[in-house]
Amino acid sequence: MRTIIVAAILLAAIAPASAQSVAPPGAAACSGCHALGVGSASIPPLSGQTPESIVTAMQAFRMGQRQATVMDRIAKGFSDEETRAIADWVGQKR
Repeated sequence: MRTIIVAAILLAAIAPASAQSVAPPGAAACSGCHALGVGSASIPPLSGQTPESIVTAMQAFRMGQRQATVMDRIAKGFSDEETRAIADWVGQKR
């Protein structure tokens, strides 16, 4: 019985860390253009940006307040919750 309790405690401690390292749906597509460590003049890297700045940018793209070639269309494909999950995940990579 004691072994089961210890195993349950260990799993509970490990689960949140593992869940955070798994990319949320849609996040993998971001790194196709936005390498997490490098960028270019036209495509900035996502690493080093705060989750808040990513959410703000995605909302601006979605509402047409920020010019884009494709990000405006991409941003419209994500809900606020999905955008926040992706931004939080990218923020952990800083």
